[in-house]
Amino acid sequence: MDEEIRIAVVGTGDVAMDHAAALTAPGPVRARIVAAADTDRARLDAFLAKHGAPAGYDDLDVLLDRARPDLVYLCTPPGLHRDQALACLHSGASVLVEKPPALSLREFDEIAGAASGPPWFATVFQHRFGRGQAALKSLAASGALGRPLLAVCHTTWFRDQSYFDVPWRGRWDTEGGGPTMGLGIHQMDMMLDLLGEWTEVQAVTRTQARRTETEDVSMAHVTFANGAVASVVNSSLSPRQESYLRYDFEYATVEVTHLYGYRDEDWRVTPAPRHDRVLTEWKAAMTGPQDAGAAHNSRSGHWAQFAKVLSGLREGTAPPVPLAESRRTLAMVAALYASGASGHPVKPSDVSPGTPFYDSMSGRRAASS
Repeated sequence: MDEEIRIAVVGTGDVAMDHAAALTAPGPVRARIVAAADTDRARLDAFLAKHGAPAGYDDLDVLLDRARPDLVYLCTPPGLHRDQALACLHSGASVLVEKPPALSLREFDEIAGAASGPPWFATVFQHRFGRGQAALKSLAASGALGRPLLAVCHTTWFRDQSYFDVPWRGRWDTEGGGPTMGLGIHQMDMMLDLLGEWTEVQAVTRTQARRTETEDVSMAHVTFANGAVASVVNSSLSPRQESYLRYDFEYATVEVTHLYGYRDEDWRVTPAPRHDRVLTEWKAAMTGPQDAGAAHNSRSGHWAQFAKVLSGLREGTAPPVPLAESRRTLAMVAALYASGASGHPVKPSDVSPGTPFYDSMSGRRAASS
């Protein structure tokens, strides 16, 4: 694909307003927003005015037929993702979807079955693409940090009752969960991007303070195939908000503290005794040549991932994040809910097809579609 990439944005609320411009930012691939859709006309008109899209629709099928986009950016509530993604893929348009990609593993697998590519399907997990994450992955892969031993992955945010009172939030059938699914999934995906395959989850889920069908806090112990163990906390009840990831390797501790997006200066490296060389290697990894997505972005954000998505479309290759890796993150969320409900450790096979938590994050059997 050598010509300009045509983009449609579906769902024009705050997320689209804030991040759609990253799709058309100056870069190696030319792209243009040609259409947008929303059921709220005032919200749609505001988006069209801000982002210069020439056509607005209240019906996705009509948009797909008339605008013929190459890529659809889905910024709608999670309960709409499966049907909308399938409609786009069946029309020949690739899909970039905000998290979570689907309400369940069953829904995700339905989407993946239609996205063997092209057209393609990718989830927005922008924290993978900042310079700090790229440097950490590079050093870990090289062996410079030694074996990963222990991790901490905390998303401790604050959402008051009005947040949960939005009709589609805090419901299994429309959001797919509470802060584990809707908030902490970004930090958990960062952790999995580094540590790889998980093998067991032991969790607690609670509704401590909010009126909601789902949890408002969760805690988990996660074991990885490489032998590392992690403590995971997801909260919507924490007045001092923080996103915190810590990795204790044999030769160093690496940490990042941020809220909704990290900068280079948010990362800290503490070498183990007699391993000061790690600091030199970290500095080199943060300043040396890197891939195009990370090198142009000193903080995590949508631009770096979107640039790679557009490059993939132009080159005819699958955009990041790979389907298998996006599914791995969603499977860990399902395992956390399954363990929280049962009180027992959960392995990947416990959220495989034919099990209740494959069909729904609540463990309820999904109705046949």
